[in-house]
Amino acid sequence: MNARTAEPPIGGTIDHILSVLPSLIPSAQRVARICAERPEEVAEMSGADLAAAAETSAATVSRTCQALGFRGFQHLRMLLVRDLGAAARATRSREAGTAGWLHSIAEGAGDILRTSLASVDVAAFEAAADAIVAAPRVLLVGTGASGPAAQAIALKLTINGRPCEAPVDGVSQQLTARVLRPGDVCIVVSSSGGNAVTLAAAAAAVEAGATVIGVTSFSRSALAEHSDILLVAGARFQSWDQGAVGAGLVQYLLLSVLQLAVADRMDGDDAERARWAIRDELGAIVAEPRDADDDSAASVS
Repeated sequence: MNARTAEPPIGGTIDHILSVLPSLIPSAQRVARICAERPEEVAEMSGADLAAAAETSAATVSRTCQALGFRGFQHLRMLLVRDLGAAARATRSREAGTAGWLHSIAEGAGDILRTSLASVDVAAFEAAADAIVAAPRVLLVGTGASGPAAQAIALKLTINGRPCEAPVDGVSQQLTARVLRPGDVCIVVSSSGGNAVTLAAAAAAVEAGATVIGVTSFSRSALAEHSDILLVAGARFQSWDQGAVGAGLVQYLLLSVLQLAVADRMDGDDAERARWAIRDELGAIVAEPRDADDDSAASVS
């Protein structure tokens, strides 16, 4: 049972359920999946009805709701009814044809993004931002589909005066993590929380005594076991079948907000100095004249 009662914001109940679902036993997963995939039906059900639909017992339904962090089935049902009502008020008619399909994909992604940070623990988020600001050294780790978000936020942190390292290669990430020290921070990004290459780097950071901040979609993933601070968001994208949008959008959103929180906590002079240095450097790059040989090569190509 979760120590903290789940009270997701409006529209965030399904995101919360999906973030915990993979860690449940099979019978409880069936209950949770029905709640996430058929909320309209569950809103009209009793606990016995849900047990029958999931081919399990009423006791399992009750235990599942508690394992998800809710006080019981009625608490979960009440939150689903609340979210369904809010969604109904926001529903708009869809245009027919390709234009309507494109609009529907964009609207669907936007709806999910609006509630995607519901699973983030505010206290953990604050602790992560504080740790990053105070750390002598910051390393970002992320491979596969999680790599782009890690690389993008590393650049944003650097531009805003919080220097960090973000090697692309998995072996380089693991070796760099191993030479961190206590007080350093390793931000580990893995949507699944189970990428073996990423977990190896996380384990190396733990061995080195660094503070590990895990960014994942699932609250009880393998990454959670390596994390001192865990930020969970993006589980609904994992099960969304309306196009290959992916959890990368949510990762980028969460990391962007974290970067803003870090920038807000930093010394104003240091951050401003970094921003002006970057502006000057970008201006020099844009204005730098090309060699005549470069012009010739360009005309030949």
